[in-house]
This record gives sequence, structure tokens and C-alpha cells, in this order.
Amino acid sequence: MWYQESVFYHVYPLGLCGAPAQNDGRIVHRLDALAGWIPHISRLGAGAVLFGPLWQSDTHGYDTRDYRTLDGRLGSDDDLVRLVAQLHQAGLRVVVDGVFNHVGRGFWAFRDVLARRQASPYAGWFYIDFGRDDNYGDGLWYQGWQDHYELVRLNLANPAVADYLLGCVADWIDRFGIDGLRLDVAYMLDVGFMRRLAGMCRGKRPDFFMVGEMLGGDYNVLMKDGLLDSVTNYECYKGLYSSLNTHNLFEIAYAFNRQSGPEPWCLYRGRHLFNFVDNHDVTRIASQLNDPDDLPLVYDLLMAMPGIPCIYYGSEWGTAGVKRSDGDASLRPSFGKPEWNALTDHLSRLSHVRVKAPALCQGDYRPLLVTNRQLVFARQAAGQRIIVAINTDSQRFQAHFDAQAGAGTDLLTGLGHDFGGGSWLEGRTAYLWQV
Repeated sequence: MWYQESVFYHVYPLGLCGAPAQNDGRIVHRLDALAGWIPHISRLGAGAVLFGPLWQSDTHGYDTRDYRTLDGRLGSDDDLVRLVAQLHQAGLRVVVDGVFNHVGRGFWAFRDVLARRQASPYAGWFYIDFGRDDNYGDGLWYQGWQDHYELVRLNLANPAVADYLLGCVADWIDRFGIDGLRLDVAYMLDVGFMRRLAGMCRGKRPDFFMVGEMLGGDYNVLMKDGLLDSVTNYECYKGLYSSLNTHNLFEIAYAFNRQSGPEPWCLYRGRHLFNFVDNHDVTRIASQLNDPDDLPLVYDLLMAMPGIPCIYYGSEWGTAGVKRSDGDASLRPSFGKPEWNALTDHLSRLSHVRVKAPALCQGDYRPLLVTNRQLVFARQAAGQRIIVAINTDSQRFQAHFDAQAGAGTDLLTGLGHDFGGGSWLEGRTAYLWQV
């Protein structure tokens, strides 16, 4: 499938386009600015764009007002039709955020409930107790998402709610031509609703991609029986930066092996988890790593590990950003135009190598060597075998492992390599040897 062979580029449109924090209902055509990023995304080696919330909302996009129209702070529906067509023309797939667990207080059906109370035909769309009052003084109580009452939880077990949302997504596919969905807080969604959603989407597009946000637990819960194609790999997200910060590559090596190794107890062998080093909800990787010299190395790991890699906009040139208790605006900034530096150049080379290498896109995982600061493993598929070797130390290291080959060629540099007598790894360097 196309998504297994793609590098994703994650954009938070309201942030990147410089939209105001509050939606005043006016239409301002900001989305067109993203067309100027298409050459940058393609040059980076990405094959798909993941858009954060696009639909009409109260503030940050996860508090939807209307699933049928583009947020006016970004522009009109015609702007989105045009942008998706431009992305497709450039060979880029388009995946959008589907926020179905909750809506904003400005959602049209919830406004009807506030006005008409029990007489509203939409009272059953939410979890409401008309015998209590909420903090807003509405004269009723409703269930919010994790006690955030600006986010009103939807009753997805109500067939009318499911029918409405499926109709909206069908419209996104038919009218805008989207290629996939990211399901926000998928770990809280009604499984029956997700099953209906997946069936509808794949009925329209057999190659439609569905990835769910999952913070922990058994990822197979949402991937079994083909329910979702992938889930967010927060386990390895943490391991990627902390193993570098603590000079303990055993941590990430354990996670790789637990998820994808050759042992029969490995949990997700053959699955394609959605991998990342940062996103719109967490501190930027440039601010997370203790040593800025580790930035190229963390991307080396991201591109070589099993799964689907995703790059968060701006992080490819080392943008900083720390998650704050008063909101995530610092993680979702506006940029007038993309930047390009040595880190971006390195990441571009990695991306272009990865998408052309079946062993990295589809291959199994086999550990060969792990120390505190060095990691060597093999990936193999479709007759191709690649040995990945990473030295996070500043000093050269002589690595001894069974390559099961006499020589190889580094896909990053084109240089040949002889495995006889141990392999010297230069300091802070990664190798992708095809053998």
C-alpha cells in the first residue's frame, strides 16, 4: 500500500497559516499559502501530507462547529479543493484529522440543545443530564472530553450521530478527494462506529489509509481484524529521544525488538506503526534532546526503524518549541516560508533512500549489536537486505557483528564497505549498507 512506502509530512494548518486563536466567523483566504510549501515537501522526500484539523471550529480545531465546511480562518471550501488538487498533482497523498469523539460548544447540534433542551431532536447526540448544571450555567450538565468542558463528547453509539459523521467523511472523500484519516483520540472511540467508518471509507477507496491516535496499551486492539491500518507509536517516540539523552540505546533497541523482532512473542511484527519524533501535542525534538548534535541521529533512527515515518512541519530545520501548561501555541507556529539547512538536507537524503528501499519500508527487523551508544540491526524484504549501523558517540567505534555478507554499499553515500575484521563506525554517523 502507498502509505507503507511514504514519508508523511504533518502540518497544523491553523498554526502554519497564522490563523487567529478565536473564530469570529469571517472567511479569510489563508490556506492558499500552503501551496507554496509543496516544492519543499516534495524536495524533502515526503509522499503524503497529514493535515491537522481543517473544519469549522471555535478555537484550536479540535472543538468543531461544523464538519461540512472549511474553517473560515483558513478560507473557503474551494480553497481546499484547489489545494488538494495541487498536492495530488505533485504526487502527494492527503490525510486529514477526523475529530469524532467530541465537538465544540459552538457545534450546531449542541447549540440547538442549549436552546430547546429536551425538545431538541439532538439531545441524544450527547451525554446530557438535564437535572444538573455545568460550570457555564447552562442549566444542564454534559460529559466533556477528560473534564475539558469546552469539548462536548459525542454519543457515537447513537446511529443518528454515526450516520451524520459518516456522511461528512463521505463528502470529504467525494468533494475534496482525501486519501486517508487520522482518528483523534481513537482509543476513546466507539469500536462499532469505527468499524462502520472503515467499511464506508474502504468501500469508496480500497487503498484508503486510517491511522488512530493511541497513547499506550496494546496497539493491536485498534489494528486487529483490519480495523485501522496503523496507530501512533508513542512507545518508540519516547524511546527515540530518551535513549539518546541517557546514552542508553538498549532502551530503543528493546522497544524495536519487542514490537518487531524475530521472537514469537513480538507484538507487532508485520504491522506498520506510525512513527514520529514530535508532533502538535509534544515538545519539539530540537528542544527535547539534550545535545543538538543528536538531531541527525534521531532522524536516522526514525527513517530506518520498522513502520511509517512522519515529520512535523518546521522540525526538519530544527525549530524549537516547548509544550506549556497554558496551551500548545508554541508548538504550532506560523512560518512565512520553509527553511533549508544541513539538517533538512540530511533528512531529505534519508527520506529519498527510504522510499526506494523495500527493506526499510516493508522489511523485518533483526538485531545484530547493541551497546550504550551503538546500535546495529538488519532489515530485509523483497530480496533486499540492509544493515543499519548508528554510532551516537563522538568517537570512532569498531563494531563486531555477523553481517552474513562480505561487503556492502552505503545507500547514503554510495561508498563500498568491507565487513571483514570488524566495521569502523565514525563518530555520530549512521550507515545504511545494502548487502
